[in-house]
Amino acid sequence: MPQHDPARRFSADLRHAVGSLFRLAPAPAPRWPIGLRAAIAMAVPIALMSVLGRPELGFQAATGAFVALYGTHLPVVERARVVPFVAGTLAAAALLGALAGPSQVATLVGLAVVAVVAAAGMFGFRMGPPGPLFVVLVYGLSAHIVASGADAVVYVVTVGCGILFASVVSLTPLVLPSRWRVAARPFREILPGPAWPAGERMLVARVALVTVVGIGLGLVLDPDRAYWIVGAAVAVIGVVADRRAAFTRGLHRMVGTVVGAGVYLLLAPIPLPPLWLALVLGALQFTIELLVVRNYALALVFITPLVLLLTGAATGAVDTVAVASERVVDTLVGAALGAASGLLHARDD
Repeated sequence: MPQHDPARRFSADLRHAVGSLFRLAPAPAPRWPIGLRAAIAMAVPIALMSVLGRPELGFQAATGAFVALYGTHLPVVERARVVPFVAGTLAAAALLGALAGPSQVATLVGLAVVAVVAAAGMFGFRMGPPGPLFVVLVYGLSAHIVASGADAVVYVVTVGCGILFASVVSLTPLVLPSRWRVAARPFREILPGPAWPAGERMLVARVALVTVVGIGLGLVLDPDRAYWIVGAAVAVIGVVADRRAAFTRGLHRMVGTVVGAGVYLLLAPIPLPPLWLALVLGALQFTIELLVVRNYALALVFITPLVLLLTGAATGAVDTVAVASERVVDTLVGAALGAASGLLHARDD
């Protein structure tokens, strides 16, 4: 093997990653129905609770919208068998986060357990994208929101209602009789497993590694931000056991987050009433779903302000510059960590 092969391989991976920043991949299927359902699941709870005079509960309930992002590649009759599993997992993550939130030690220990267990379950049953990412984020957001002063019982009930609403929205195509004429496969074929062949074992190992290291880095930077570092790393790992994919997603995560933080700084100072903010968040969610399979960095330009606006509204955080700066630092650290963990994969010759 020539001495400089590793350098040439790194250069090839770097060229591929940089080039992918400027490419729009073709969407495997029309994305607007997925985007519309996700936008409704995000915006309606905020709008409804704003009308009822409790917008903060609407923002908390909107974290349940993430359930609408799972199983989108499946026919709706099969997705109906998957959604309860996802909804239960996200609800459990919210409950555990709310219970752990008052204790920093419990929050960090819980973060490690939730990340590894979620990765083992998602990869072991071939759940597909977005993988364990939103389980980690829901846990971290729940702990953060309760630690910021939200009532844990009210919060868990509120998020549970948001998850239930998003589940119903995800399955709305079932109102069409034509969707019932599709024969659903048995559950064990839809989610085969549990089984962890070499690729899945490596993905779980990478999640475990970045979680432990991410928590350690969080202790240095700020323990309250550890979940964001771990979440960024888990997002980069994705669901594909591939070294080049890890490097590419890491670069996309870094670039997209920096630009997205700039978008957040433009939006956050605007004194939007809750109803208008619901529309903005719904529009961001819709745009994300159109772009996420085509260009991850471009999608993150919209993901970053969505999550920052949602978190800030749910916790009452108002220091936009400080929040954006912290999130950029945390994401850069987490993305670099997730990309570096891709080196654990054997390189194809």
